[in-house]
Amino acid sequence: MKVSLFITCLADHFYPEVGEAVVHLLRRYGCEVDFPPNQTCCGQPAWNTGLEDEARAYARAYIETFENSEYVVMPSGSCAGHVRYYYPQMFKDDKEMYRRACAVADKTYEFSQFLVNVLGVRDVGARFPAKVVFHNNCHMQRELGVFEEPLTLLRHVRDLELLDNPRYDLCCGFGGAFSVKMPEISTAMADERLGIYVGTKADIIVSCDGGCLMHMGGRAERQGLPVRTMHLATLLWEGVKNNGR
Repeated sequence: MKVSLFITCLADHFYPEVGEAVVHLLRRYGCEVDFPPNQTCCGQPAWNTGLEDEARAYARAYIETFENSEYVVMPSGSCAGHVRYYYPQMFKDDKEMYRRACAVADKTYEFSQFLVNVLGVRDVGARFPAKVVFHNNCHMQRELGVFEEPLTLLRHVRDLELLDNPRYDLCCGFGGAFSVKMPEISTAMADERLGIYVGTKADIIVSCDGGCLMHMGGRAERQGLPVRTMHLATLLWEGVKNNGR
């Protein structure tokens, strides 16, 4: 099985270890992974701020880059949701581009979604002794429809205690451009979300999106809260190494 990695802007600049973990785990299950070097942003920030022409330019570049790939996998429910949900809508008035957008969208997957639903993997052979709460980002659960897949992977990690998330429906407040346009509201949302997570006595907040991790991790550090953030792929790969498998 051949898989092309789309790294995302935040992983590229702030969380390169996440991309490395995804590659290691995919190769562990027999995938041949390539990294098209001409990839760029998926265009979600432009689309969300109303810059539709710029967003379509990013979408065209993504389509041209990955339309010959067998699968496209990325460590971001937000970016994957954008590609799968919005790309076809962007080109609904252009028959040929609509066809190409739909074809690429159909083979674009968030990492845990691909691991569980395509590869059929539920237990990666990881051991990670920690109390963990999972934060499912808004785009991942509402646009992509992915919720159980990351939980399934976490439940199979040895010595990991997966805590109940009492308010899985709450946004962390990042929202990309939203956190820049409305920083006070964004910060208040993050603090509310963190208060709930700290109340669960979790050691680690795990998510599948770099934006949420960066936003909550920054606020937790500033406030000296006893919790840290980690991407699901990083935790799984560290757990595999911990388990000597």
